[in-house]
Formats: sequence, C-alpha cells, structure tokens
Amino acid sequence: MSFSPIATAVASSQTANDRIAIEPGTVKLPTGETLAYEIGTFYVPENRNNPASRKIGVGFARIKAKQPTGAPPVFWLPGGPGLSVLGAFTDTDEASRSRLRSWSTFGAVGDLVIVEQRGYTRRGEMLVEMADASPLDKPASVRDDALAMQALARRAVAHHADKDLSGYTIEAFAADVDDLRRALSYDKISLFGGSFGSQWALAVMRFHPDSVARAVLSGVEPLNNGFDMPSHVVAALQRIAYDADRDPGLAPYLPKGGLMEAIRSLRTRFVAAPVRVSVKDDTGKPRTVVLGTEDMQLALLTHTAEAEHWPAFILSLYHGHYDEWAKMTIKDRQAHPTKLIGPLADNSLATTPEREHQLRTDPALDYLGTWNFESNFTSASDWPTPDMGDAVRRPRVTPIPVVFVHGDWDTSTPIENTLGLLPYFPNGHAILVHRAGHDGTFYQLRENPAAKQAVYDFLKTGATAALPTDVALALPKFEVPAFAAPAPQRK
Repeated sequence: MSFSPIATAVASSQTANDRIAIEPGTVKLPTGETLAYEIGTFYVPENRNNPASRKIGVGFARIKAKQPTGAPPVFWLPGGPGLSVLGAFTDTDEASRSRLRSWSTFGAVGDLVIVEQRGYTRRGEMLVEMADASPLDKPASVRDDALAMQALARRAVAHHADKDLSGYTIEAFAADVDDLRRALSYDKISLFGGSFGSQWALAVMRFHPDSVARAVLSGVEPLNNGFDMPSHVVAALQRIAYDADRDPGLAPYLPKGGLMEAIRSLRTRFVAAPVRVSVKDDTGKPRTVVLGTEDMQLALLTHTAEAEHWPAFILSLYHGHYDEWAKMTIKDRQAHPTKLIGPLADNSLATTPEREHQLRTDPALDYLGTWNFESNFTSASDWPTPDMGDAVRRPRVTPIPVVFVHGDWDTSTPIENTLGLLPYFPNGHAILVHRAGHDGTFYQLRENPAAKQAVYDFLKTGATAALPTDVALALPKFEVPAFAAPAPQRK
C-alpha cells in the first residue's frame, strides 16, 4: 500500500494561561480519506514539588471522533521510555504509517489523545547523554557496564545543570496525563498503552484512579517489575524453542536436546574461554572483537525480539558462525546517545527489597546474568530522581476495568507480569496470546478480527462478554541459518 501523508496546520492558538498551544491540521490516509487532527504542546512544571520550577513542553495530539459516541476519550501512551510518535502525522517510515492507520480506527470509540513523554518529545525537550564506547579487546562485563552507568549519570547531571532532573519521576509522568485530561475538559478517560506505556498507565491508575474509566494494556510492565525476572525470560525462550525444535527447516541444525541444549552448550563453551572474532565493520575496516560468557548472556537478552529469527541466531553460534554476532557487538559497543528519561523513570520506581532478592537469587542467572538490573541498582544514588517507595510499587486492588493482552513469547515483559497482576483487578480480563511477542494489542490480535472488535467495544462501552481469554497465532516461518546444515553424524 502506498502512503504519502500530506499534513497541514495553521498558526497555534494558546489559552489565556499559556499552558496549552494547539494547532489544527490534516493528513491524507492511504484510503484517500482526509483525517483531521489537532497537535499541541502542554506546559507543565519540570519539578512538580517545586513551585518555582521552570515549565517544560509535553507534546500531544488529538483526533476527534466524527460523531459523539458518549464514550470516554482514549489516551494513547507510547512505550520506551523515549518513544516519540507525533512524527506519524508527517513522516513516511513504516512505523509512522502503521501508527497513523491504527490511530484512525479509534474514531469508532471516541476521541483519541496521543500523549508524548516529558523529557523526550518533539514539542519540548529531548534529554540525551552520550554513553561511552566499550573496548573491543576484552569481553563485556556487567561490572564495567554498571560503572559506565554511574559515569553516565554523573555526566548527565553535570551537563544539564540548568534542568531539574529530579522531576522526571513516574508520578510526574502520571500527573502530566491527568493535567492534560483536565486541560482538554474531559471528566474521565480510558488508557491504552503497551510496554512502558502500560507501566505509565498503571501509574495514572495508582495516582489518579478517579480519572480513569477503563484501560487496555499490552506487554504489561507492573510498577514493581521494571526489571524482568530471569527465569520468566527463559520460560518465554523455552516456549519459542518448543516450536522451533519441531520445525523441519531447523531440524538439520539442531543438537540432540534441541535449542535449549544449544544454549547450554554455548554457555559451557564460553565459560571455558572467550573467542576472538575478526570481521570487517560497516566501513570495511578490519576489526577484532573478544566475546565471552557475559556477551553470551547479553545476546540471549537482546537478540530475541523477533522469535522467527532467534533460533537461527542461536544455531549459528552453536555451529561456530560468529561473524554476524561480532558485527552487531561492534555496533553495540560504540559510543551512543542514551535517552535520560529511561533511567530517571526507572530509578524513581526501583523495586521492592523482596523482588530484588528474587532477582539476585533467580536460578536463571547462569544464563542471563544480572544485565537486566545491575547497572540500575549500582547507579541508583547517582540519578537525582527520588525513590517513590514500596507503597507505590506494590500492587493494590482496584475496581478499574482493565483488559490485559499479553503474548507468551514476550521476552521483554514476560507474560508472568500479567498473571501476577490479574488478582488485583477484580474487574480485569486477560487475553493470553500464544506465540505473540512484545507487541501492541491490535498487532497481537491481528489474526482474530472478532477479538480486535471486542477490544474496541470494551473501550467504547465497557462490555467484556465477547472478549476471548486466549488466542493462538499461527506458527511463524522460522529463519534458517545462512550456511549449509552439517552432515548428520553416523551412529
């Protein structure tokens, strides 16, 4: 489908108190239909606990329903943290096209309001700091990564001395949503978010429960689960491996014991000794990178987003084909900009002592290490955002109706997150999606139009009778390693 958005806007108009600026615009959809929208900037205190705080801009957009529906408006909260989405009205990349197509469908529910994040919005500031490059001549190390995060935090504070970085807490993110609700004259709102967007939505429900009519959350990240439990991540990998082990195309590459045995063998191999891999980087320059046990742990955490590609990646390493991994590692170890609102928000949530104990004693640490949390815990005192406390983190029973949509192949926010939260939502409903990864609600439900329609109906009326409890996606076409399968061994 071709897509060439044409967006127009007129001069902004601000309210008398200069808190909000709104510009009307239009964009042409692939169907040829013209979609009218408003895009604006909402001005909020950088530190809500300081009456003298400077004001910062938070970007938002609104697509009004063509006809009033009587339903609460849907506030769409992006993930990340640090996902800026308002470029969808003008940009032509596939992610922007997909968002705009999705947003245009919410008109059947009611008004749609898209809210960007304080500290990372095109309509305000985008706070970043350069992270140092890591050396190529030694294996990666969680300890070195933690020290680098401490140094990054200290540089960020020094380089942004004109800003109050202590104001970027999860409570402030939630307050921004509620303030915008009031500025746009809405009594109650519905929330729609995935990944960090779900955590943000849960914070809105925690701090402003009377403002929320209902919510739809995917890739759910509870307030106490900013750092994933290693065994839950490994469980998702096991579920992917179950289908991969039965794929005819992968069969010639699999060791006896399947994909999980390949992972165990790789761990044994790298514990014994690191490997040196010589490749050419993107510029054609010869480079050598040293890869060790903790690199293998990191690879298991960071190369699993697309389940159909992950088995081929692991089997390539199992058979000693390290070049592509080495090229990716060379890129990963380069200096790169870091979005500050991620560690600032994470630091404000942290985790309860009980969960930290579970994280540090989890039996899957041998496979994944402490990459997921060590740098955050080590650098906690270097980031200026205050700890919100256990009373905020711990789940609390709430009557707000929530639909949770979660894939059991999700390695970024494992499905156990939803299963652990559900008892606290007596009016909650979970849709568990077999073979879905870390994706948004409607992408996970893409093969089930009736389920998608039931979610829209829930947002519009609160009806839950037609919502399924489980959905299964078709088996993906697993990628095959880019080399000939080894000859079968004779018995």
